[in-house]
Amino acid sequence: MTASSPSPHTGLTAEPSRALGGTIRVPGDKSISHRALIFGALAVGETRITGLLEGEDVLATAETMRRLGAQVRRHADGTWSVFGVGVGGLSEPAEPLDFGNSGTGARLVMGLVAGHPITATFIGDASLSRRPMGRVITPLSEMGAHFHAREGGRMPLTLTGARRTLPITYRSPVASAQVKSAILLAGLNAPGVTTVIEPVPTRDHTERMLRAFGAHIETRQGKDGLEISLTGEPELTPCPIAVPGDPSSAAFPVVAALLVPGSEIVVQGITLNPHRAGLYTTLKEMGGDIEVMNQREEGGEPVADLRVRHSRLTGIDVPPERAASMIDEYPVLAVAAAFAEGETRMMGIHELRVKESDRIAATASGLRANGIKVHESDDGMVVEGRSGMVDGGGHVVTHMDHRIAMSFLVMGLAAQKPVTVDDASMIATSFPGFTTLMRGLGASFAGQAQ
Repeated sequence: MTASSPSPHTGLTAEPSRALGGTIRVPGDKSISHRALIFGALAVGETRITGLLEGEDVLATAETMRRLGAQVRRHADGTWSVFGVGVGGLSEPAEPLDFGNSGTGARLVMGLVAGHPITATFIGDASLSRRPMGRVITPLSEMGAHFHAREGGRMPLTLTGARRTLPITYRSPVASAQVKSAILLAGLNAPGVTTVIEPVPTRDHTERMLRAFGAHIETRQGKDGLEISLTGEPELTPCPIAVPGDPSSAAFPVVAALLVPGSEIVVQGITLNPHRAGLYTTLKEMGGDIEVMNQREEGGEPVADLRVRHSRLTGIDVPPERAASMIDEYPVLAVAAAFAEGETRMMGIHELRVKESDRIAATASGLRANGIKVHESDDGMVVEGRSGMVDGGGHVVTHMDHRIAMSFLVMGLAAQKPVTVDDASMIATSFPGFTTLMRGLGASFAGQAQ
């Protein structure tokens, strides 16, 4: 079954909605959830985690930690415990490590395994198997790991970790928190200092969590970019992790509330880490009524509640340097731009070409299917807004991409006619209960709930 001809039972249609209202809490942040499980496996003793995202991607990482020797348990109250084996203590897995659709999980664990003298085979679904892994293979090979991969550095691949991990200084050619994190994870088991130089700062959840677990890590601005340096071979100490709400997941109800007339919602407890909050800055610049309330810090992360009201949006030029702080949110931003007055220009987003799908192409195709003019380039797109009057009525091919699916379901709630996505089954990878939560706000969907 291909992405363009899915099972008829997995499609979903969003219908023009009445005003949305209510108070919600979105699932835990996916990036932090992955890292909590991984660092828990490297600490000596029990790491207790609350608010873990129980989506398919994170559950795949939990199972991977078990196969690498850690004890991972879910308790009846929804909390999780990870009993770690210490830095350098991972066991060789007897079976392949299956990451499903999770590029984050796969790349981070490649870094983890690369720093251990063990061999593991990495597999995933059809979408993940098309995604390039060369961006982590290159630096991890410099650190002493060996890879046997499909053409183009693609999965399935087999990785044999370094006998003696080499600390390196690596200038990353792309702004990628996954690349940075993979190198730092390998560097944990290297004698000496491992340094990553980023051309543009990316999300810093790895650095924050490393400090919380007791590692020595320093950041400073150098002449070539932000330098992140880790001293290897630490003894990591368990600490409790409270996972805040995922701002990437919150993007969908937030944009829906901005677009559907009469809407007002409150989203509680999401992280507004400055390396993750680019979408909210952008939506405010477009005229979005987003009130930040109850700002606080939880588990080393800045957290707040958001009150969101329906707004008339205006197109803007999104600064290219903001891309790293909102790279996953461009599809839903493009949907918001379709309802804005004037053009919205989004450049510097070539990274979207190698996500779960080619998200620039998939987004542009979905917009055109619903009557929106969009100009696509190699590293961006320009959306011609319709001042709130989007025709809708389109059938969108998701290419097995959860964010494409949710973005166009949001469009259908505010368009003149329903919007159908061909496959909604993969939404559970990042946002289990998406349709249930949205229906609770007043959204109308026809088809199989996720």
